Amino acid sequence: MDIYPAVDLLDGRSVRLLRGDFSAVTDYGDPVEAAVALASTGAPWLHVVDLEAARTGKPHQRGMVRRICEAVDVPVQAGGGVRTRADVDQLLSAGVARVVLGTAALEEPDMVRSLCDRHPGAVAVGLDHRGPPGRRLASRGWESDTGWDVCDAAVRFEDAGVAALVVTSIPTDGTLEGPDLEGLAMVLEATTRVSVIASGGVGCIDHLEQLASVRAGGRALAGAIVGRAAHDGRVDVAEAVRRCGTSV
Repeated sequence: MDIYPAVDLLDGRSVRLLRGDFSAVTDYGDPVEAAVALASTGAPWLHVVDLEAARTGKPHQRGMVRRICEAVDVPVQAGGGVRTRADVDQLLSAGVARVVLGTAALEEPDMVRSLCDRHPGAVAVGLDHRGPPGRRLASRGWESDTGWDVCDAAVRFEDAGVAALVVTSIPTDGTLEGPDLEGLAMVLEATTRVSVIASGGVGCIDHLEQLASVRAGGRALAGAIVGRAAHDGRVDVAEAVRRCGTSV
């Protein structure tokens, strides 16, 4: 299972939100410095999100994303406010290895297939849900309810050819209280081949080991994103990679 340390961008800073709440912000300083430090741990990927763009649909941090890509020697997976084909092209031109679509994928699902055909292996879809108990997907910075069920969406986008599904349980995000293991198992069970990356709730290495042990439908998780816990020092990313991940 790949470990994805995360850098979330807001107002030119590296931050973390609690359950996606823009009024509950913790500032972790300069994003490039944070990215370089996390990339030096041996983790095989870095996960970057433009939080402002996720909410507004307008790119705010493209320059910062480019700076991060130039500063680190691991591939960057990036999302937040990716609404158009031009957004995808711009991020890939900035050095991003894999672009994550959220709102746009749910509002224009047919666009996903054409993007996957155009950029094989470089397009992922973020499935951000409000479970448990119900797992309905949210969009537009988690401020809108789409009515989509996470498993139904997972099947549809697997068929479209996405490289990965980034599955986030909004109620656990930023809490450090543990991931939604049941929901992730449901997505694995519903799909057959697409990589599934867990996001939300990781607060310690034990949580990562729990994720690494999830099995459903004969499959395991391909990756896990670590945000607040990595910045707070609750998770030593290098140790997490050694114990339950793969390294560069």
